[in-house]
Amino acid sequence: MRVVVAGTFGPIHDGHRALFENALQRGDEGVVVGVTSDEMARESRERRVPPFSERREQVKTELSEIDKWGRDVELRELDDEYGFAATDPSLDAVVVSPETDETVAEINSRRENRDLDPLETVVVPYETAEDGERISSTRIVRGEIDEHGTVLK
Repeated sequence: MRVVVAGTFGPIHDGHRALFENALQRGDEGVVVGVTSDEMARESRERRVPPFSERREQVKTELSEIDKWGRDVELRELDDEYGFAATDPSLDAVVVSPETDETVAEINSRRENRDLDPLETVVVPYETAEDGERISSTRIVRGEIDEHGTVLK
């Protein structure tokens, strides 16, 4: 199975790591990771996001540390919400968080319009911080928690 996972990934945290691990575990025919472009990150976030090149390198590092299966991994720049997942016929499944689960219906609709098979959806539950709230990059940037969910304030 060839699997896709995508996000802004800035900064990376345990929720992202759970997505990566699920994608790597299932992606015996390869994993494609979409990292949002700088423009898309600025448009979709109300906070500062590290530059694409920095986020891409961090994703590569995390994937190499997590990948115990020796998967073929490809990183691609993502310029829009549906991106290449809607057009790439080589993809079989998409790994998402509950936050982005609803996007898959539109991706599959766009795939259907191109006579492509729908993507199987794998929803990975949120990772929670020690305060019971979900871990997010926004909370990390605000200084509320660290990348593992330890409360800082």
